[in-house]
Amino acid sequence: MFHTLRMRLLAGSTCALALFPLSLSAQEAVLAMGSAEVGVPNYNPLTAVNTNTAFSMIYDTLVEQDADLTYHPHLATSWEEAPDGKSWTFHLKPGIKFHNGDPLTSATIVEWIDMYRKSENSYMIDNVEKVEAVDDTTFKFVMKNPDPNLLYNLSSSFMAVIDPAVVKKDGENYGITEAIGTGPFKLESFTLGQETVLVRNDDYAWASPLAENQGPPHIAKLTLREIPEDSTAFLELKSGGVDGLLSLPTDYLSEIATQANLAVEKLPGDEVYYMPINVTKEPFTDIKVREAAALAINQDEILKNVFSNYGMAANNMLISALPESKIDPSLLISYNADKANALLDEAGWKKGADGIREKDGKKLTVALWTQSDSVFRRLTEVVQAELKAVGFDPQIQTFDSSVIRDQYKTGNQQLAVRSYNWTNADIIDWFFGGDRLGYPNVSMFNDPKAEELRTKAMTGSATQAERIANFLAYNSYVSGQFPYAPIYQPEKNMAYNKDRLVMPAVIHGGSMSGTVMQDVSVKE
Repeated sequence: MFHTLRMRLLAGSTCALALFPLSLSAQEAVLAMGSAEVGVPNYNPLTAVNTNTAFSMIYDTLVEQDADLTYHPHLATSWEEAPDGKSWTFHLKPGIKFHNGDPLTSATIVEWIDMYRKSENSYMIDNVEKVEAVDDTTFKFVMKNPDPNLLYNLSSSFMAVIDPAVVKKDGENYGITEAIGTGPFKLESFTLGQETVLVRNDDYAWASPLAENQGPPHIAKLTLREIPEDSTAFLELKSGGVDGLLSLPTDYLSEIATQANLAVEKLPGDEVYYMPINVTKEPFTDIKVREAAALAINQDEILKNVFSNYGMAANNMLISALPESKIDPSLLISYNADKANALLDEAGWKKGADGIREKDGKKLTVALWTQSDSVFRRLTEVVQAELKAVGFDPQIQTFDSSVIRDQYKTGNQQLAVRSYNWTNADIIDWFFGGDRLGYPNVSMFNDPKAEELRTKAMTGSATQAERIANFLAYNSYVSGQFPYAPIYQPEKNMAYNKDRLVMPAVIHGGSMSGTVMQDVSVKE
């Protein structure tokens, strides 16, 4: 779910940026969010189809997930699951208040979940029959079916806890001029596509135990700028225009080492680059052509030549840390040019004198969509060359990072190069569910057997072991239909000015979330 998933510190802006050192107080910091976080239209979790780092700073979640994928308390201090999995009882920390002073109670949770059922992401609580308020700080989820993924969903930024009264008051304007959560920072201003300015919540006293600082954040004011162009963002970091980059491309790791004032914080990788293949557009209605396109991608060469051997090659849709990624090795998608050529021959596409294949007088010309930022442009040029080597004629079409999602919704794409950030196997449901065609299902994949396996994986598991087995089957089948080609799984690196920022000794979580920012300080 693209969900940054989902989170990053500073995103990019398409406007020209002044390159000069900041003049900030010791309690102010500026961070840059990268291309994955650009263009978030508002800070309303109920309508979000993608989120950025600021969501986790404005809003808290009931549960917090650490970097090792374990779950920890946040707004909920504890919880108990019934032995049959048909109910969960949660206990709120007393005294929690929203930014406007409204108290967070069990009744708030009941109303929030009712509103969430009408949201873009309501599937995350499909297994919840109802929520009962037992007392002011105790509530119970009564389940339709056991859901071993419930804690993950409750830790997601897509299930950030809102103040229902304010959402009702503001209507469609909620999340633009006002966003009321219980988080460590308050929204001061939001300029679409440019920046988000946050200020410290001085009343904050309910941080996750994963944070060492249990009071208000050390930083009084935090500006998150959107800078989609990597080279521009890095130049801003070097010149002092920003204090940190939430996401540092591998290209700049070697240069960071030469800068005495810059440092890198390594975080668990949660991203996969891949090439969605539109199964409804010729010639990719033919599974042989789809498989050929997927096998033309040389993951190892891309890892070496594009990403300087940082990270790892990707061979299926999920990050390697997930057990659901461990499908049968025979189903992993890896480079095989000989087989790609043979498949295209079998499909009737014959190479012409110019190396481009033809069939029935038509060349194998396909559109290859990508984003405007530099990493995607460079990677897409390599993918173009690899597809051309087996006889495709890929024509690159570049879209601004902030508008490409809307382009996907038209369903006109054939191939694309993109990435996602997520740490759960349900990303397969998100990108290949038949009811999400266009975006996020860029592949336009709607397969009856896949839908059966999807339903079983999402709603038919009573235990975590059953869920893993069901997602292994779902992942295996989808991979075998070749609606995508995996490309690369990067490491995640945050770069920062160590003369300005002091990072915590241990980063808890997979991103620079609100919990992590609790412990970040600015040097005097």
